[in-house]
Amino acid sequence: MSAKTVYFIEGDGIGPEVWGAARPVLDAAIEKAYGEKKIEWKELLAGEKAFKETGSYLPQETLDALAAAELAIKGPLQTPVGKGFRSLNVTLRQTFDLYACIRPIRYFEGIESPVKRPDLVDVVVFRENTEDVYAGIEWSSESAESKRVIDFLVGEMGAKIDPTAGIGIKPITPAGSKRLVRRALDYALDQNRESVTLVHKGNIMKYTEGGFRQWGYDVAEEEYAGKVVKEGEEADGKVIINDRIADAMFQELLMRPEKYSVVATTNLNGDYISDALAAQVGGLGLAPGVNMGDKLAIYEATHGTAPTIAGKDMANPGSVILSGAMMLENNGWGDAAALIKKSVEKALAAKKVTVDLASQIAGAETVGCKEFGEIILTNL
Repeated sequence: MSAKTVYFIEGDGIGPEVWGAARPVLDAAIEKAYGEKKIEWKELLAGEKAFKETGSYLPQETLDALAAAELAIKGPLQTPVGKGFRSLNVTLRQTFDLYACIRPIRYFEGIESPVKRPDLVDVVVFRENTEDVYAGIEWSSESAESKRVIDFLVGEMGAKIDPTAGIGIKPITPAGSKRLVRRALDYALDQNRESVTLVHKGNIMKYTEGGFRQWGYDVAEEEYAGKVVKEGEEADGKVIINDRIADAMFQELLMRPEKYSVVATTNLNGDYISDALAAQVGGLGLAPGVNMGDKLAIYEATHGTAPTIAGKDMANPGSVILSGAMMLENNGWGDAAALIKKSVEKALAAKKVTVDLASQIAGAETVGCKEFGEIILTNL
């Protein structure tokens, strides 16, 4: 019998509901595809459940287990207000250096989209996960700290800044940018994708956003000669690397998504671009994702905890289910992943879906979280 150990965190809000619907689907798909293969699930505590049981929102036992782990999957976590954590999700990403947030976004037949051709969307976004605004440093307006920074910038650097301004610094490094672009290029080559597009605001912020752009091109030139070419050069089966300014790229992904295959970008740009793409193909309820480092990968729902519907059996488990399928695919269990994707497509075609999807499918019948999971399970 072949077993793979995967740690799971239920999450807060709707987390236990969506995880409860997702886990049987993952187990059944593996059993159907491979017989004796299985996942050995091990629960870790984080968020509200952890606090109730241990007095800590992120127990040391959880951190120790993840430090030795390779795979984990989690529901959404609510950041406690005023409890010392900027964000539990960000803390996990920074603690374990999960520098690549990877989100594959494609259309599922049957969804009614706000755009005319959602079927043209098939884009994988690589979002840098540890720098930019996630590593941002801020001082509030008219605080002693902001005044000191402003005095230095004005007096020593000759800058012009309103003395009442709030001040923020966003670090972007050559090493952080290069490893993200390197992973995106490797993916494009492995998956026979046509292009990698660097998205940035380097026309305005030349040494951070513009730095990301240049460091991305440097990686392609120095490490992928003969495999990657710049836009305008003869492709001849090679991966094309190009770049787009962030605001122009937003329009491009709405109007001409078929021109883009893999996107590599900074943290904030990747946040809104991946959500906008997801909105074109059914919303965050069908958006899988993973936060990945060189050793550990944590697959997770891309939506939030949705506390207003928690416990009401209304949530869509699709994001967790498809994140699980992504986990299986990335770890050599592609047949099980394919079964899950087909089962989701069949559920959408049958038009018995959760409330978020019912609003996007004409004539759909609304079912609860648990029943939607059972429908996908039956479709296997």
